[in-house]
Amino acid sequence: MSDPVIYITGATASGKSALAMRLANRLGGEIISVDSMQVYCGLNIGTAKPSAQEQNEIQHHLIDVAQLSEAFDAAQFVSLAQQALKLIWKRGRVPIFCGGTGLYFRALIEGLGESPPSDESLRDELALMSIESLVAELRIKDPEAAKQVDLKNPRRVLRAIEVIRLTGRPYSEQRIGWNNVDKAPQNLFCISREVDVLNQRIHKRVDEMFNQGLVEETQTLIKKGLRNNRNACQALGYRQVLDLLDGKLDLENVVQQVKTKTRQFAKRQRSWFRNQMKCKFLEWSDEENLNSFSEQLLAKINL
Repeated sequence: MSDPVIYITGATASGKSALAMRLANRLGGEIISVDSMQVYCGLNIGTAKPSAQEQNEIQHHLIDVAQLSEAFDAAQFVSLAQQALKLIWKRGRVPIFCGGTGLYFRALIEGLGESPPSDESLRDELALMSIESLVAELRIKDPEAAKQVDLKNPRRVLRAIEVIRLTGRPYSEQRIGWNNVDKAPQNLFCISREVDVLNQRIHKRVDEMFNQGLVEETQTLIKKGLRNNRNACQALGYRQVLDLLDGKLDLENVVQQVKTKTRQFAKRQRSWFRNQMKCKFLEWSDEENLNSFSEQLLAKINL
């Protein structure tokens, strides 16, 4: 029998983190975060990072592994995740990958493809272009990639254009090998919530983030270089709070904008997991509590 591993994904605020904690307690597991923003030190409230108490209760990996002065990408994630995986297996425990960054899941499970490393000077040049111009270029140079890439995510679009310009080849061609059925893991679960229920959970989470001090946290992070980190400063919540601190929006509008943007993000996540990954979908009804749902999932896990 191969070494056990569990993957849990789903839209933001779906309850996957609490579920992973419950499974880790039941199975003797450790959690590997699959979140492109929780890797950064200091991005705590806005990323719903596990609390110190939760991290003391269950060993977590790939949290706070990068400073705001550093770049972080899928290749670094895969490297660190594989190290964590081996360490957890060596301890005789069960690794539980949990998070909502679909690209990281795909890179881990299906490989990174052949994309070249980033070119800083080209990135600086592309960063001066509007998202509309980048999308237009992508649609012309690689229509297939334009169907796959999240066109509302500037980082994803910029990366696709960067790869095309560096290699002279379509971005979509360099991802051949992804969606290979043979590489679909058996314990890859996507937690699904009814849309209205998920939206209510998102609104509650956003309100809690602002009550916990998201604005103050952002002010602290600015002093540590948040604005200079292209990835981190685009994180949901922080990006909108930066507009608040710059006087572009008032607090009420910022809170509403974060809720709207998070709902839109969750919708894109749901689409990604359905169309880009081979997950086993589990519907978590609002009437079902954590205990009963975790038992339902445990019955489906093959270790």
